[in-house]
Amino acid sequence: MATALFAAVSGPQVAGADGGQPGRDTDRHQEETTSPTSSCSPPVHVRILTPRPNDNAGVGGLGWIVNLSLRFPDGPNGLERAGFTAPQLTGPAGHNNIPPFPGTFSPGQDDRLPGLVVLVSTSTVGAGAGQNLANLFNLTGVTDRTQNVTEITDDWLVGAAAFGTNVQSQVIAAVVEDLNGNGIFDDAPNVVPDANNDGKIDVKDVRALGLASNVATVKFRINGNT
Repeated sequence: MATALFAAVSGPQVAGADGGQPGRDTDRHQEETTSPTSSCSPPVHVRILTPRPNDNAGVGGLGWIVNLSLRFPDGPNGLERAGFTAPQLTGPAGHNNIPPFPGTFSPGQDDRLPGLVVLVSTSTVGAGAGQNLANLFNLTGVTDRTQNVTEITDDWLVGAAAFGTNVQSQVIAAVVEDLNGNGIFDDAPNVVPDANNDGKIDVKDVRALGLASNVATVKFRINGNT
C-alpha cells in the first residue's frame, strides 16, 4: 500500500468549490480545532491548514493534501520536546533513500514527529479509520523558532485513492501527551483503539489516548472526478 500513497513533489492545495470566498477562514477556525475538556490550555497547538471545511479536494480520489502546523512549547528546546529528528522529503521505495532529507514512509507512528496522530475517517489503509497515518507525511520542516515556541509544518500529498472517492471524509490530528515521562512527545500509537467500544474511531477515542494538544478536525469531500 505504501508505494501507492505518495507523489514525489508537494504543491499548493487547490481551492475548494467556493473559490475561497470571504468568511472561509472563520469557518475553518470554527471547525478545525476542538479543545480538550480541561479548562487549561494544552501546551501544543495543532492546526489543519488544508483541506479546509467543505473543500472538494483531489482528482479521482487522490492528489489532495493534508497540511499541518504544529506549535510546541519551550522555545529553544521545542524541537527536542517535539521528538523532532530531522527535516524530511520522502516517499515510497527509492524516495526513502534519496538525499538530502530521506525518511521512512509507512502507516503508523511518525519517525520525525513521534507524538503525532493523524486519522482519516474513510481510510482503508492498515487498520482503517483507527490507523495512525502520521508516518505517511512526506514533507516536514521547521517554519518558526522563537524564545517561546517552535513551529513545525508537516505535509502529506496523497498519491492513491485509498480513502474513498466522491465521499465525505474527516481528518483528525493531535499530539499525544508525554505518557512515558521522558520529557518528549513521542508516545503516539500505530493504531488508535476504539476506547469507548462504540464501533467507530473518532475524536473521543483520540482524546482517550491522553493529549498534549487540542484536537484539530476538518470535514471535507474527496473528489472522485478525473
